[in-house]
Amino acid sequence: MSETQALEMDRQDPLAPYRERFFIPRTESGEEAIYLCGNSLGLQPRSTRAALDQELEDWARLAVGGHFEAKHPWYSYHEDLCEPLGRLVGAQAHEVVSMGALTNNLHLAMVSFYRPTQERSLILIEAGAFPSDRYAVESQALFHGLDPSETVVSLGEDGDLLDEAEIEAYLEAEGPRVALVMVGGVHYYTGQLFDMERITKAAHRAGATVGFDLAHAIGNVPLQLHDWGVDFASWCSYKYLNSGPGGVAGLFVHDRHAGSDLPRFNGWWGTDPETRFQMGDFDAQRGAGAWQISNAPVMSMACHRAALAIHDEAGMPALRQKSLAMTDFFLSQLDELPEGRITVISPRQAERRGSQISLRIHGDAPDLHQALAAAGVVCDFRNPDVIRMAPAPLYNRFHELWRVTEILKERLS
Repeated sequence: MSETQALEMDRQDPLAPYRERFFIPRTESGEEAIYLCGNSLGLQPRSTRAALDQELEDWARLAVGGHFEAKHPWYSYHEDLCEPLGRLVGAQAHEVVSMGALTNNLHLAMVSFYRPTQERSLILIEAGAFPSDRYAVESQALFHGLDPSETVVSLGEDGDLLDEAEIEAYLEAEGPRVALVMVGGVHYYTGQLFDMERITKAAHRAGATVGFDLAHAIGNVPLQLHDWGVDFASWCSYKYLNSGPGGVAGLFVHDRHAGSDLPRFNGWWGTDPETRFQMGDFDAQRGAGAWQISNAPVMSMACHRAALAIHDEAGMPALRQKSLAMTDFFLSQLDELPEGRITVISPRQAERRGSQISLRIHGDAPDLHQALAAAGVVCDFRNPDVIRMAPAPLYNRFHELWRVTEILKERLS
């Protein structure tokens, strides 16, 4: 496609105005950078500062009274985010809660959903999973006195796409031995979008529980966690959700587990808000909130509130439509590069990818990454030879992708 076509696509883009709601980093020369690193850290919404200022003002003015008298009372701050989060992940409001950090939440969920027995103890993950997921499941095995090398089963090969049929085949053959299936909804390295509904059904047929790390999925791809029957899921909010570095994470627990006798680590903030101040025995609130141990980090949640409002307004259907249009456009441009210099390792099929294109570089990959950076392109390099680029539909333009491929053509010719 030509530059003229890219510019026309930008003119016709209904989401184009959202770019003005974000701060775009600038190069040393003062030009706006081409920011394709939202899969690592999303850009700051311009509304974030006002959201933080509101809480700082209420803290200064009200002190402890802010828990009930602030514009957004701190005592119930996290409750206000359940509705937009539920819409984002396809869940009922009480099935989600903003809390903690991603891996912390996965551990808290696995306390309940990984209950190994002598007959059923295996944990199934994808090969090349993000290291934190692997560390988490391995340490869970160790916590239960099991050998991770025998307990944690990785399917596929590092850096390759994994067909869901391989997961199904393993579960059909070894299902009675599998206690938990835990996969990343979108693979951080390849950008592959897994068929989470299909995996969930296969795991449940085998008698296993199933959870997902949605760090690269939330705000990136459509989710229907309730309808799919997923047992639990966790996510961070600083990538596609743009909630700031180390932003508050989230947890989903399916409604069928509300009020169950699953073991759980409890804290005061997991109790029913109506009886919390009676200071009596633990009275679990209904839903994912029962897994909340500590009170809401209000400053972090203020950033989260501002970012969620933008996503909620834009809507996941529109974001997904533009995401696919952008990655389709980018792939068509990449196909014009000199043959044999790069390999796209992300899925070509639209339904199998998120908003990320990962390139294996045949040659000096670090040098190419540095050249892109010098040209004002912010993207991610993974040893030894992969460059990841993630066009974010809220703030990236088609013309930026055209410019990136022109830079690549020049460097690879």
